[in-house]
Amino acid sequence: MSAALVSVRDLKVNYGHIEAVKGISFDLIEGEITTLVGSNGAGKSTTLLALSGLLPKAGGEVRLDGRDVTRHAPHRLVASGLVQVAEGRAILTTMTVRENLELGAYTRKDRQHVADDLEKVFALFPRLKERLDGMAGNLSGGEQQMLAIGRALMARPRVLLLDEPSMGLAPIIVQEIFRILAEINRQGLTIFLVEQNVRQALKIAHRAYVIETGEITLSGSGKALLNDQRLIDAYLGG
Repeated sequence: MSAALVSVRDLKVNYGHIEAVKGISFDLIEGEITTLVGSNGAGKSTTLLALSGLLPKAGGEVRLDGRDVTRHAPHRLVASGLVQVAEGRAILTTMTVRENLELGAYTRKDRQHVADDLEKVFALFPRLKERLDGMAGNLSGGEQQMLAIGRALMARPRVLLLDEPSMGLAPIIVQEIFRILAEINRQGLTIFLVEQNVRQALKIAHRAYVIETGEITLSGSGKALLNDQRLIDAYLGG
């Protein structure tokens, strides 16, 4: 088995006096898709935001490639290769598709490699190339999600963090987004997927964790959890 690229140990996150994440531990294995699933309010997005440095940690440790990055600011984590696609996509609607994609590479100096990566994004998302000079705000919801993923890829992540990529999208578009995520992973990128669409997430995940009220209650391979009766009863409608 490949080594853990990211190790999270005893992570705790508080909202005021409320302990939202209660000392969870998990690993992101290099080259795999790992998913954290659970119901709304279970602590999924809170975990992701703490991992990417956007929420303070009340306790615990995060290591990237063996280095302690627990207290690193978000921009340092991005520079280290930990790049998040935000919930709700967070694209800049008054800028063009091209400008949004270029913004993803703003910390990079290797211009030729940036141009090469732009072509790789177009290979994954041909619709973005078709709309390159159009305003990002005119894209459909699915196209905006593609743009958000493409912009993150322009930062050359080592780990891609995704927060609810299926949110608000039609089922056929959700299937397309998940197909592309699987393809990106096949190309070698490690992915951490936080998702309320449990069935879709487990279908593409190598390993999975179930979080309930801030605690991990189940873990295993995506395939095993997809067939776990406890999870089926709780999330997949029997």
